[in-house]
Amino acid sequence: MKTVTISTRSKAIAALLKRATRENLILRTPDGREFILAELDDFNREIELTRQSKELMQLLEQRAKQPGAVSLDQVKSELGLS
Repeated sequence: MKTVTISTRSKAIAALLKRATRENLILRTPDGREFILAELDDFNREIELTRQSKELMQLLEQRAKQPGAVSLDQVKSELGLS
């Protein structure tokens, strides 16, 4: 992760940062991409904020239900190569 220093001249960003000290924000771009803006004071806090993201937790649950890795031997067997 890269750290970017924000200029105090940018009033819009300063306002967003001020709001983010009170509550976590999801920033949505015009094309629909989303970003999280949250104050980080330590790693445990970052984990806590991440766990509060319902969307992320649903995604992780879906990914956990997907079948695991397939061994090379299994692939060869399925393709009739062994």
